[in-house]
Amino acid sequence: MITQKMKYALKALLALADEAARPDPQALTIEQIAKRSGTPKRFLEHILLEVRNAGVIASIRGRSGGYSLIKRPSDISISELLRTIDGPIAPLPCLSRRAYQRCEDCTDEATCRIRKVFAEVFWSYLLIIDSLTLEDMLRSGAVADQVLGAAE
Repeated sequence: MITQKMKYALKALLALADEAARPDPQALTIEQIAKRSGTPKRFLEHILLEVRNAGVIASIRGRSGGYSLIKRPSDISISELLRTIDGPIAPLPCLSRRAYQRCEDCTDEATCRIRKVFAEVFWSYLLIIDSLTLEDMLRSGAVADQVLGAAE
């Protein structure tokens, strides 16, 4: 399950990606991002700082300053963003790629039935989540808009 913080990060990035797709894109202020994404402004500053430190967006100072994407949406990995915002995504610490820890109560990882079952589920999840990008999310929104528009 993703956190509310991650949802806010995704909404903010989608707002920035929508702006980047315009003919004359501009940097967006925190206020503009909050309004366009429907996220509370008070949380965005900290979230955008983390995303900026991950090299996904840039902050621009000055009168026409704000935030803008510095990576193409197709190069923004959802799984990397999840790890940046929420930390390890593995269901057990012994399955984590980057934050591996042996479970304190485990006597033998090789025969641990809990680890085996969750490893199968997790690897299937990883195949999907590792392939997703912000571009996929932008496209899924456009498809949903077309379907909803056609239904009206």
